[in-house]
Amino acid sequence: MTKFERPAAFSRRALLKSGGALVVSIGMPISLDAVLAVSEAHAQGASQFAAAVKPPLTPDQLSSYIAVNADGSVAAYFGRMDMGHGLHVAIGQMVAEELDVPFSAVKVYMGDTATSVHQGGASGSTGIQLGGKQMRMAAAEARRVLVEMAAERLSVPADQLTVVDGVVQAKADSAKKVTYGELIGGRYFNVPLAWNKQYGNTLYAPGKAQPKKPSEYKIVGKPIKREDVAPKVFAQEDFCTDVKLPGMVHARMLRPPVAGSVPVKVDESSIREIPGARVVWEKGFLGVVADREWDAIQAMQKLKVEWSQATPPFPPQASLYDHIRKSSVRKRVVEKENGNVDEAFKSAAKVIEAEYEWPFQSHAGMGPACALVEVKNGFATCYTGSQKSHFVQAGIAATLGLPLEKVHVKWVTGPGSYGRNDADDCAMDAAVLSQAVGKPVRLQYMREQGTGWDPKGPASIHKARMAFDAAGNITAYEFTSKGFSRVDVDTNGGKPQDTLAGHTRGVALHSGDGFGVPAESYEFANKRLAWETIPPLLDRASPLRSSHLRDPVGPQIHFASESFMDEVAAELKLDPIEFRLRHLTEARDIAVIKAAAEKFGWQPRPAPQRQTGVKVSGRGIAYAQRNGTRVAVIAEVDVDRSSGKIYARRFVVAHDCGQIINPDGLAKCIEGNVVQGISRTLWEEVKFNDKAVTTVDWISYPILDITETPASIETVLIDHPEIAPSGAGEPSIRPVAAAIANAIFDATGVRMRRVPFSPDRVRQAMA
Repeated sequence: MTKFERPAAFSRRALLKSGGALVVSIGMPISLDAVLAVSEAHAQGASQFAAAVKPPLTPDQLSSYIAVNADGSVAAYFGRMDMGHGLHVAIGQMVAEELDVPFSAVKVYMGDTATSVHQGGASGSTGIQLGGKQMRMAAAEARRVLVEMAAERLSVPADQLTVVDGVVQAKADSAKKVTYGELIGGRYFNVPLAWNKQYGNTLYAPGKAQPKKPSEYKIVGKPIKREDVAPKVFAQEDFCTDVKLPGMVHARMLRPPVAGSVPVKVDESSIREIPGARVVWEKGFLGVVADREWDAIQAMQKLKVEWSQATPPFPPQASLYDHIRKSSVRKRVVEKENGNVDEAFKSAAKVIEAEYEWPFQSHAGMGPACALVEVKNGFATCYTGSQKSHFVQAGIAATLGLPLEKVHVKWVTGPGSYGRNDADDCAMDAAVLSQAVGKPVRLQYMREQGTGWDPKGPASIHKARMAFDAAGNITAYEFTSKGFSRVDVDTNGGKPQDTLAGHTRGVALHSGDGFGVPAESYEFANKRLAWETIPPLLDRASPLRSSHLRDPVGPQIHFASESFMDEVAAELKLDPIEFRLRHLTEARDIAVIKAAAEKFGWQPRPAPQRQTGVKVSGRGIAYAQRNGTRVAVIAEVDVDRSSGKIYARRFVVAHDCGQIINPDGLAKCIEGNVVQGISRTLWEEVKFNDKAVTTVDWISYPILDITETPASIETVLIDHPEIAPSGAGEPSIRPVAAAIANAIFDATGVRMRRVPFSPDRVRQAMA
């Protein structure tokens, strides 16, 4: 099977010195002269591409993605990383497929800034959608060049050659053959492709290499299982917390007891007796280092600090949503509008409207962030669990004032992320500490820091309304989200202004504005979808600064929009699926809903049911799009009326992400989305007082435990080989909350409009 190895255990230079390598470069837009030069070189023979000097790792000229070693094995250098989905397996499949080598011959090296180009990190479910496209094209071009080289070596026209398991041979005479390793020798191949790369998308100009047709696939589409799970389960693989360097010291950060306060006096004598203890203090930045980890923890706890007086402008917890309603709008964007919505509502015979509320939520990872940074001789090396190592490289360079090429960031498996969690902050803090003490610094946050001070998923309210004429026909629909920005701090640590190290050291800040609207294909004559953002509660070093959490603002938006569709269906006394199908316009959307209904065994009826007794059951549906992917989720829940406890028993998920690379990995990815979606729906809510965040561990910030996971998560994977693959890391979490809310309504007739659906909140709603 394809192996995924951490770059820390691998030297690309050593590999290339020991054997031959093919390096395919994929760059930024190249000039016409460059394209013509490449074509002319091809006309002269494939050997013209050989070079003895290692090409520089630069995406605009000689970006290295593929290396074929002397033994025929393949190294795929991927500028992204895997956050638990098994992405490296799918990338290995795509590379092996295009190169015509066995899947087991490919090793995927991920997230090392010294061996891979910047492909955007693990973000937006684009690992395969964008990064996979680049790797596929690189592998296809590598195969084409190798075949041309073989044609020259064997004196056989390229179109008379075939490739089997990395061996190029003549179709008419199998004795005429040469391996990839034999072709390459100790040389590099520099083959820039005329690609036009734009932010968030990659457009491919016509080229000589064409990827395979789906009908030719032998590896892509197969359910290949992951090889890395067992080593993780049995503690045979090092995580970021396990990395060690000679001479390293351990560190801890000190955060203020009141948000917004800064140290005004630090008594270093209070830790004088702790071996090797040292304080690093710069403005609001305060950390301690020591030779041993326990000593660093002791120093953090014993250090006497006088903090400035501060009164953070946090509203009472109970008034959070009123604060959002009353706050001035910093930015408003109407993303979709057709018809004349205002006039339609003015002339309406009837209007249905509802409002929904979503709290701040924390990443609450399995463990708080850890990073190890060594700053030495003007060069910085960082080991991090961040999902965006190239952005961390830029952030450390800016934070320490180093040239970008003097910073090396190595991704190592961490406790997970799914958005902008505390990993990037930890890397920046460790870098500042290492530069200050002149030693490698291993920094690990405490649990209360990881959960209390990570960037939060934004709190928001969502207003929906529907207009009807006198005959009961829908004439207009309007949906507006209002909340804290999903980019108050940016989605990565690439700039000091977006990290705690930058905030506490006083850099100039810039809070961004962004939210979103429902992604669906409902058609109404008059329709408006809009969003509004409000200012952050505290602009600097805030425990409530908001940023990306898995499927940024998708769950909250679609909790509201898909709950509202159910409310309208109930008002019209229509089955929820029938109502949706009446108004959906895109065939793939209709198909996922029908597929989920068939798999579930959905029996049409207007909701809710009329049930009696303490324990009742219901089913609910919700659907959404996300960047080309379509998902429909049907949830079946039990409700205990006396306790308010919700049991999410069964889920059916129909999923269409275009071409499926690895159905086994996809199904497990969907299952993870559903479980995390249930947790965020039933339990997760950041709470705070007038000083700080108070939910700082899994007691105060509970998450779904193993006894509450569904008995069944069934998937219907709709494969479209003719459609380029889109994302799967986030779409299926998007409709989960609405599906559960709609199932509760079906069971009880009670509409839940505020997440989480904790037992107390459900019990109050029942009353």
